[in-house]
Amino acid sequence: MLRDMNLGDGNNLGTREGRIALDCSVRETRQGNFVISTTDFFFPLVESPYLQGRIGAANVLSDLYAEGTGECDFVLMLLAVCRDMEKEVREICTREMVRGFRDACDEAGTTVSGGQTVMNPWPIIGGVATSIVAKGEFVHSDGARVGDVVVLTKPLGTQVAVNVQEWRVDDKPLWKKCRDAGGLSVSEAETMMHTAVCSMTRLNRHGGQLMTKHHAHAGTDVTGFGILGHAQNLSENQAEEVGLHIHTLPCIQQTVKVNDAVFDFQLTKGYSAETSGGLMICMSREDAEAYCEELERLDGFPAWIIGDVVTSKDRTSKIVEDVTILEI
Repeated sequence: MLRDMNLGDGNNLGTREGRIALDCSVRETRQGNFVISTTDFFFPLVESPYLQGRIGAANVLSDLYAEGTGECDFVLMLLAVCRDMEKEVREICTREMVRGFRDACDEAGTTVSGGQTVMNPWPIIGGVATSIVAKGEFVHSDGARVGDVVVLTKPLGTQVAVNVQEWRVDDKPLWKKCRDAGGLSVSEAETMMHTAVCSMTRLNRHGGQLMTKHHAHAGTDVTGFGILGHAQNLSENQAEEVGLHIHTLPCIQQTVKVNDAVFDFQLTKGYSAETSGGLMICMSREDAEAYCEELERLDGFPAWIIGDVVTSKDRTSKIVEDVTILEI
């Protein structure tokens, strides 16, 4: 729809032909530094407004981290206050969302320096994150090479977990199907949601910081388009004619069962949306193994080698037929 709107000037760094394509706008300043900036916002997807604020901040910051920087200089907060809530409820929810957003920014070593607030039917929180870096302090995300492997830093399945939680809390017919056809217990559903929330609120900061150290060639984060959607977008924006072949899908425990037996979120097809998902990075196998080891030591959670970068004249990415499913 927007292809004929002449947006951009072809000078974005880190995408083929300087297009508007990946996670951030990366621009060289007149003084010779580089400004990396991104924006995003979110509607409620968890019951806790505090956790919603943390998830919103983690997802906004993740786009910066996908460019191989672990630092954010400042954040502008975008806030929509729900006009349809009772005044007291609205004030509590708004304060808690903002507190969660601020706490995540504090953890990231950055600050909320301004923003914009409006009244809206739905509460929304997000922001604009900016990092100012020198040459060599970020990764040009168009350098994937044949022979590289693909690393993922968080498990898949957040969309499935969030929906199961809603079905269970509201006692919807699909929750009955989860129990009857999927064999899912209340305890398993609660554990699935807990795992998803822990993943969504965890910053990708260490993952971004380690990208330059371990010589990453390209990166993105996995969010609304699903893992295959983002793999395809990444391959289309590489300087070389390459594709990503995904051979392993690390998924939150029980989410594949729900996807297959209850409702097809296209999780195993690679198109299930993720919120505050992991970084997906292309680097040499040797570097990838060292990266995963160091990241697990810092974060306390594993990362996985999930695919290979291969020659592809039409830059096609795919999930291989005999894909391995890991339950996390």
